[in-house]
Order: sequence, then structure tokens, then C-alpha cells
Amino acid sequence: MEGNSNDKPARSFKDLRVWQESYKLSIGIYKLCDSFPAHERYGLSSQMCRAAVSVSSNIAEGFGRRSAKEKDQFYSMANGSLTELENQILIARGINYATDKVAEKYLEQCATVHKMLITLQKVNKNRS
Repeated sequence: MEGNSNDKPARSFKDLRVWQESYKLSIGIYKLCDSFPAHERYGLSSQMCRAAVSVSSNIAEGFGRRSAKEKDQFYSMANGSLTELENQILIARGINYATDKVAEKYLEQCATVHKMLITLQKVNKNRS
């Protein structure tokens, strides 16, 4: 069981709760970035969207790997991208592209995904 939504063994990365939450986070970040000024399209907005997509993408790729070591490498990259995204959300708030309320919402989602990633990595290490 890799943290799936119904306590049955995950057959697809889409069954992982951590992937589901990171997917929701990336959709929300894309919507947030739509409200940024047009001149940010290739700046902060682009970086935030890439980091958000990288989280769920690395979880998916890690799920598809065979060895625990390979899985952990991708789950670690997902965590790194998540930390990068948290920093970018703080910057967006600091330059008034995101209100305190909106920034806190996404930072809380990041914290949730972070906790789930740590759990996934622990489960993965226990299997090796």
C-alpha cells in the first residue's frame, strides 16, 4: 500500500493520495498564476507552474520505478520541487501577487503534500 485512497495496493500512481493532492495543488497554482500580471508569464508564473507540475510528475515517475532506491530518488526530487514551490508562493505573496489568505491556502496544501511524501518515502524504505 503506497498511501492509496482506499487502502488497497495502488495499481497506478493515480491511486496514491499524495499524487492526488499534488495534482490538486498544481491545478490550483495554475489558476493562481493566471491572475498574475502578463509580464510575469515567463518569470515567476512559469517557475511556479513548472515546480508544481514537477511534484506530481516525480511522484508518478517514482511510482513507475522498480527499485526502492530509484523510487526514493524521484520522491526526493518531488520534495525538492515542493520546497521550491513554497518559496515561490512566499515571493508571490511578498510582491502582492497573492493575498495572505490565498498564499496560506497553498502553503497549507504544500505542507500536506510534504507530510504525505515523507510517509511515502518511509513506506518505500521499509520495503527495501
